[in-house]
Amino acid sequence: MRKRPDSSSWSYWRMVAGVCAGVAIVVVGGLTGHVRVASPAEAAGDVDCAVVKCIALTFDDGPGPYTDRLLSVLADNDAEATFFLIGNKVAANPAGAKRIADAGMEIGSHTWEHPNMTTIPPAEIPAQFSRANDAIEAATGQRPTLVRTAGGLINDQVLAEAGKQGLADVNWDVIPFDWANDSNLAASRALLMSQIKPNSVVLFHDTYSSTVDLVYQFIPVLRANGYHLVTVSHMLGPLAPGTSYGSRENGPPVNDLHDVAPADIPALPNTPSPAPMPNIPITDIEGQNSGGPNNGA
Repeated sequence: MRKRPDSSSWSYWRMVAGVCAGVAIVVVGGLTGHVRVASPAEAAGDVDCAVVKCIALTFDDGPGPYTDRLLSVLADNDAEATFFLIGNKVAANPAGAKRIADAGMEIGSHTWEHPNMTTIPPAEIPAQFSRANDAIEAATGQRPTLVRTAGGLINDQVLAEAGKQGLADVNWDVIPFDWANDSNLAASRALLMSQIKPNSVVLFHDTYSSTVDLVYQFIPVLRANGYHLVTVSHMLGPLAPGTSYGSRENGPPVNDLHDVAPADIPALPNTPSPAPMPNIPITDIEGQNSGGPNNGA
């Protein structure tokens, strides 16, 4: 008699994947218990952003105490995202960075210690990139090809060095000011509703429990509007080292989204997350960063 595979074994899950291939997959959200059907194309990541509406959610400043819950929210919704990690935080928490990579997320660099790259001594610029890349590669096995500087601040000298190190600079199209609004979800949500359009790159910070709450409750709006949540590289394609994408500001409102009924917005779970961190600006970019020293935008 053929033995039934043990449910914890790789062979079992490989068998399940074979059974599921080509058919719709029922996804049960671990946080909500909500059942949703993912299409085979979506489940396989076979999304053509030239044909369907895509959006790239990006998260700066991790890994942090709320990252794991965010990964659960993304997994429950078959969503991909891009995380720009601070190198010295990765060095201090390599296991946290590895969990992001193991969840299938894209990882970019947010420099070694989050300085204003346009005002530090020029001799220090290369190490901000290389030390972060080394730490991320050691923790995750992936060497970044994307970088986002602190506050999105960059100049020709910084961009040239990024290019030498194989990095493309990525800023954003939509900024909901989640760190400034802190736990005021309505203010950040209003900006998302008015600014998002197809192929937007959205800047968030997973250093706030309130940001995870916002993403958790806003994904149903994106889904209802036909958006696929993908990585930056999936949506934009390969970006050449030394090039720069996006800006530091919101554009004029586009009001492309329609809202969903309140009943379709999941209630926030009772999580063990502490209250949002205080807005303590770091000294290098006064008033523009979140979460205290070396923990900002």
